[in-house]
Amino acid sequence: MSVIKKGKIKINLIWSDSLGAKSFCFFIKTPDIKLLVDPGAAIMQPGYPLSSYKKKKLKIEAIKKISELAEKSEYIFISHYHYDHHIRPSKLPKNIKNFYLNKTIFMKDPNKFINYSQYKRARIFLKELIKDLKFKEPEEVQTKFIEKGLKMAFNKDYGDYNERKEELLTKGKNWLLKMKKFWETNKWVKETEKRNLKIIFADGKKIKIGKTEICFTNPLFHGVEYDRIGWVIGLTLKYENFKLIYTSDIQGPQIEDYAQWIIRENPDILFLDGFPIYLLGYITNRINFERAKENLLKILKETKANPVIFDHHHLRNEKFLTYYEEIYENFPNRVFTFAEIMGKKPLIIELKS
Repeated sequence: MSVIKKGKIKINLIWSDSLGAKSFCFFIKTPDIKLLVDPGAAIMQPGYPLSSYKKKKLKIEAIKKISELAEKSEYIFISHYHYDHHIRPSKLPKNIKNFYLNKTIFMKDPNKFINYSQYKRARIFLKELIKDLKFKEPEEVQTKFIEKGLKMAFNKDYGDYNERKEELLTKGKNWLLKMKKFWETNKWVKETEKRNLKIIFADGKKIKIGKTEICFTNPLFHGVEYDRIGWVIGLTLKYENFKLIYTSDIQGPQIEDYAQWIIRENPDILFLDGFPIYLLGYITNRINFERAKENLLKILKETKANPVIFDHHHLRNEKFLTYYEEIYENFPNRVFTFAEIMGKKPLIIELKS
């Protein structure tokens, strides 16, 4: 574990993919709050060059380190319901008692802007956490902000790919309408406040605690426009003149409007996930990788963010240095993985050297 200090701000880097298990978890302390971000860990994919035993061992180590900081936290943020971003209470080590208890949990809304898989996972998580889950009738879901928030991406010229892109966008819009109907016809989970637990569905909300302000984003696509993987929420944390952005899983970002959000906010520290290059040729393509790389270059050129903690998806493939060669050559002292901040090489590089 390594610590970044910026004035009165202290950030503990806990675990991410560069250390050998899927995760993107850190702890931030201001004079007002102790916040644990995305406390989850999962085993690396089958193609990752480690034995199943060693992969499992690294996941267990990650959960142990995350649990240590969970015990010290007052607030927890869960950006979405993939298991590398949250841990079900039933899956925690038996000796961990106060991982979620006596906390305020800011979490992705489990009722809307969520795909089928994460919809189910969110309810399993909440049921284990709360036991007596309360429901209410669904509400009408407004989706207009999605298109309003993607103007740059929609107006992008893809050259020979334009016709195919329009086809994909049309299919995506139809899928969104299908999901909207699903959200509006199933009962919604209620937010909860008990003596030892408070649950807040954070999408689009602004929270102020003392001099610390946290602005949670509206739902962002987990990847490209209308990505069926679903949505995440990111956050901007401000304390006096300090600003930090955590993007969660926007994969690059591939979407130009998301890059512009980061540039507009101009954070001091940026936690950004990379493009899943290990899936190139399967469920991702080179066009969207080039978008992600171009957007990252623009962010680095037009913001003061230093360091940029660039980790997660792309660290699952040993060729990430080749794919991002332009980034590392031009910004060698600004872009770092968790491992590098800790004075190590990313594990995937050590395994292949």
